[in-house]
Amino acid sequence: MKKVSNGLKLIMAFVVIVVAAVYYYIKLPAINIHSQGFWGFIIFVMIIITIAQWIMNHKEGSTRYKDINNNTIKVPHFEFKTKAGSIIFKVLLNVTIAFVVVYVVGNVLSSPIINAAKYRNLLTVENRSFTDDIREVSYDQIPLLDKESASIIGTRVMGTMVDMVSQYEVADMYSQINYKEKPVRVTPLEYGNLIKWFANYKKGIPAYIRIDMTTQEAECVRLSEGIKYSESDHFSRYIYRHLRFAYPTYIFDSINFEIDDEGTPYWVCPVKKFNIGLFGGQTVGRVVLCNAVTGEMTDYKVEDVPTWVDKVYSAELLIDLYDYNGSLKHGFINSILSQRDCLKTTDGYNYIALEDDVWVYTGITSVGQDNSNVGFVLMNQRTMETRYYEVSGAEEYSAMDSAKGRVQNLGYKATFPLLINVSGQPTYFMALKDDAGLVKCYAMLNIEKYQNVAIGDSVLQCESNYIQLLKDNGIVDKSTQEITNTESVTGVISKIMPVVADGNTHMYIMLDGHNDIYDVNAADNIDIIRYEAGMNIKLEYIKAGNVNTVTSIIRNTDGMGVSYKAVVPDNAVICY
Repeated sequence: MKKVSNGLKLIMAFVVIVVAAVYYYIKLPAINIHSQGFWGFIIFVMIIITIAQWIMNHKEGSTRYKDINNNTIKVPHFEFKTKAGSIIFKVLLNVTIAFVVVYVVGNVLSSPIINAAKYRNLLTVENRSFTDDIREVSYDQIPLLDKESASIIGTRVMGTMVDMVSQYEVADMYSQINYKEKPVRVTPLEYGNLIKWFANYKKGIPAYIRIDMTTQEAECVRLSEGIKYSESDHFSRYIYRHLRFAYPTYIFDSINFEIDDEGTPYWVCPVKKFNIGLFGGQTVGRVVLCNAVTGEMTDYKVEDVPTWVDKVYSAELLIDLYDYNGSLKHGFINSILSQRDCLKTTDGYNYIALEDDVWVYTGITSVGQDNSNVGFVLMNQRTMETRYYEVSGAEEYSAMDSAKGRVQNLGYKATFPLLINVSGQPTYFMALKDDAGLVKCYAMLNIEKYQNVAIGDSVLQCESNYIQLLKDNGIVDKSTQEITNTESVTGVISKIMPVVADGNTHMYIMLDGHNDIYDVNAADNIDIIRYEAGMNIKLEYIKAGNVNTVTSIIRNTDGMGVSYKAVVPDNAVICY
């Protein structure tokens, strides 16, 4: 009987170890007292051990009682086989309860309720000048696509990759980064399912998608060696497991897919840092960069991260930190009751490229139900630097409604706006999309007078209409130039080709000795049909990646020049 009991104990111990190991392998909690997952793992293991102790050491007994007729009644109950077994069970039960109590108390002591000042000071906010910091709009820096539109384009590109489309899918990541001073979104491919992983894991994931946010051009970038570590991999190549086994104590935040300046894919893995109590005051303390192809990892302090890395702090984390800073100025109770001087971010955000970094933009409003903003913030996703700009005006969703109302007959939806500088005026800029999620035209409106909306089928036309609108309303001087940031080029036409895009005819021109393509809208420059290869031409254009938007053309013949300029009616609403 004793051998049977010892055998049962060994079996139960083995079961506990296996269950704990499987839980750890799947859940991958950090071995760190600041990790809520670790506390969950410990409590789970203690519950399993306590139950095992109960199963191995209890037996069924009975207590005898006499009823009123003096009959003996046996009442069954459970009791421990030995006194030592009873003591061990009670110790395990009390330890489990103690862990639960510490976890609950740790959450309370880490909360803003009793740490309002500490939470407020997690983020340093610097007041800045809009006109000093935000330069005049530059078209090769404005992201024209949101994540939804980028996803549609990425899926279309993937559909053309006939050698990959049956085995791989496009991951729904689309991280926005700066790549060679251009805002782009990048996302890896992923295995279609487990069977396709087994069929292809040796060669890895062969490519990633890169989308230029300014030109809307997408490219499937093929790799000489496939990605071996990803979210769709399994076993030791599952990226989170690869990280956990290398850094068992690190508490990782959401990881991001990025590429360096050479186009090499990396996983950027921020490590959480808790500054208040056990679980409160989250920021980022370190960053692990993992080469997605080789799995090689490098650990950096957050201040030493390479400058090509763009996304260390998630937008959600930065917004939470600002909300603490804005709402806890006079303590937690004030933030709930009187709400004096309390500010918060608006519901939504966007990204802007500035100073070779990606910044999160969101509006700031008072804690209440009004539809106006008192300013906006830019928050650097690499350094956590935060700048506040006091620019009062319409709340973003009110601006979106105004833009949608301008083209309500077409049923377009507005993306969350960016705040840009046009002729020194704080201006909301947004794309308007159809039901399929495709960008059809653009809108600009003054943040203070958001009822006046300018629409255009290109950013250039939208700006031209917008500046004219500002002039008509006396907001800017009549002498303000309608077209800014133009450059010029002179050369011989080497190739000219008509292209139809969404029903509009454009002439694409290439010049001898130049790799760029110049886009002339035939509707605005009808005389472009007189040009052919071999003619000398001077173009004025807006730089926008490899396809530049032409604003005026000048043809030279024997020293004589004829100039044509695009003319857009003041009240034009141009969409396609």
